[in-house]
Amino acid sequence: MVLGQELLEKFERGLDTRFLGSSKISATLIGYGEISAIFQIGDDRTTVYKRMPLFSDTEKAEQYAVMHRDYCDLLTGAGLTLPQSKTAVVTLPGRPVVLYIAQQKFPSRCVANKVIQTCDPQKAKWLIERIVNEMIKCWQYNKSSGPEFELALDGQISNWVLIENQDKPLLYFIDTSTPFIRRNGVEQLDPELLLQSAPAFLRWLLRLFFVDDVMKRYYDPRQVLIDLVANFYKEQLSDLVPMAVKTINDIIGPDILPLKIVDVEKYYREDKFIWTLFLALRRMDRWLTTKIFRKRYEFILPGKIHR
Repeated sequence: MVLGQELLEKFERGLDTRFLGSSKISATLIGYGEISAIFQIGDDRTTVYKRMPLFSDTEKAEQYAVMHRDYCDLLTGAGLTLPQSKTAVVTLPGRPVVLYIAQQKFPSRCVANKVIQTCDPQKAKWLIERIVNEMIKCWQYNKSSGPEFELALDGQISNWVLIENQDKPLLYFIDTSTPFIRRNGVEQLDPELLLQSAPAFLRWLLRLFFVDDVMKRYYDPRQVLIDLVANFYKEQLSDLVPMAVKTINDIIGPDILPLKIVDVEKYYREDKFIWTLFLALRRMDRWLTTKIFRKRYEFILPGKIHR
């Protein structure tokens, strides 16, 4: 994978986060994260670029890039299959420092939340089993490598890609941009970075009440599994929830309490409320920043999301 530093600098220089079509370099916005936006840039159809405008200086961005590489290496060592990826730091005067994570591009039809929309119930069950068994590799690694290293992952269904070939289907984990690593029990990811996309007037509240709980959630296998199943509500596939809960309970061992549909429903309602409110507040923050204070808003927000 070849990463064009000059291309990314030119793209970032011309990027208007409000009017994406105004850039001098053609680009297609193909996805959103809570702290990022994902682009296909220029004529390259083999790579996607995750833009993360989070950093106050180059050194912090480079440290994050090193942590990302370490995270990918550790997940691979745990037995997960990851796409090819590289990082680049873009620094422009008067702007936040931006980290771009370039990643191997897959056909959109192969992303697991698209696969499960059209497959039959038997294949849906098989796919859930495959995803859960990949997660278990991470948790088994933690048992054997802790407390020096402990890994976590965001296992929602849209973070997996299924590539079916004649020999053996491959399941890739693609959401490596938030490196959840603990070393000797200490979280290596600075939670302040996750707050950069939040409105400034809310950061103290999020810091006080939510950040620590959110970070811990990804290290709790049961919470990660509940999040996976709750995703079926977001994907308008609520009819799969009972099957998913039973399938997962048949796989997990005694260390994880069995999932209950009522717990999944409660989690989904709370999660939907939190992220709907958070997006509304971010839109208000964008309006205040651009219209009232006449400043540049660095993040790209999605339109209406069906949850």
